Amino acid sequence: MQLYFYNERFKQAIVHYELTEEQLRYTGKPNESIELSTEDPERSSILAMVEDKLVTFFVLHKNEGVKPYSNNPNAILLRTFSTDFRYQGKGYAKKTLMLLPEFVKGNFKEINEIVLAVNLKNEAAQGLYKKCGFVDEGVRRMGKKGELIIMSYHF
Repeated sequence: MQLYFYNERFKQAIVHYELTEEQLRYTGKPNESIELSTEDPERSSILAMVEDKLVTFFVLHKNEGVKPYSNNPNAILLRTFSTDFRYQGKGYAKKTLMLLPEFVKGNFKEINEIVLAVNLKNEAAQGLYKKCGFVDEGVRRMGKKGELIIMSYHF
């Protein structure tokens, strides 16, 4: 598995990325996230590829994006994390999250914390994040889709 910054050569992979209605209760569509990333230089769309298959997608958002969730100026927000439903249950999300700290350190030198917001009702995602080293430090926020648990990974 390899993590890549989105560019036009991945356009077809995004077109074929599939999320269920259940997944969309908690995350955004990659094509919409990519559009926001092209308009906002503080957002980076990231793809986790296995051979030529896009299995996991997420956005890393610096500065303004992380401010509602952390006071740390050197934090980055992990948002719209999803796995194509055809590849769920195969360990790709976990593998992606395990690769994430080194990817962040290598591409965002000033960052020392990854922050994410997970829906209180999304217990499967909470468990996955905990297994991958994210810590619930007791911070809660209200989001568009309900109460959010703010989790952090420090390095």
